Amino acid sequence: MAQFPLDSRDIAILSALSREGRMSKTELAKRVNLSATPCWERLRKLESSGLIRSYHADIAIEKLGPHVVVFVTVELESHKAENFQTFERAVALHDEIISCWAIGGGFDYLLQIVTRDVGSYQALIDALLSARIGLKRYFSYIVTKEVKRVPLPIERLLGQGE
Repeated sequence: MAQFPLDSRDIAILSALSREGRMSKTELAKRVNLSATPCWERLRKLESSGLIRSYHADIAIEKLGPHVVVFVTVELESHKAENFQTFERAVALHDEIISCWAIGGGFDYLLQIVTRDVGSYQALIDALLSARIGLKRYFSYIVTKEVKRVPLPIERLLGQGE
């Protein structure tokens, strides 16, 4: 995949939006020191290039009610392409699995699951096990406290601001 060429203004736009995606176009232009029209053109270019996938609200889940966040490492029984595809299709069917990463280093996948309680988490795991999707074993890590969550360090990822 070709890297999209970014200049310092594009990086400033991405950084500002990653911290606060709901700001007006006028406010964004002010923050990145551009007039509104050039800022809007750059924003459209970043969106159409796929660098900006979508805009989301950061929901305070703890205010919604009881919930549990669980990270799960997964090992598959077999490591053929069709086994990975089967597992990934099954994961896509469950909304409680909010993130899934293929990983190296002993396990095949890392899942992030958010659900109402431990019982509903276990029901999800039971459903995955009974679905015969090649899940050999799994290890659950229940989150007891969120310690840190910040936007992507875009400038650092691009070798700037060091």
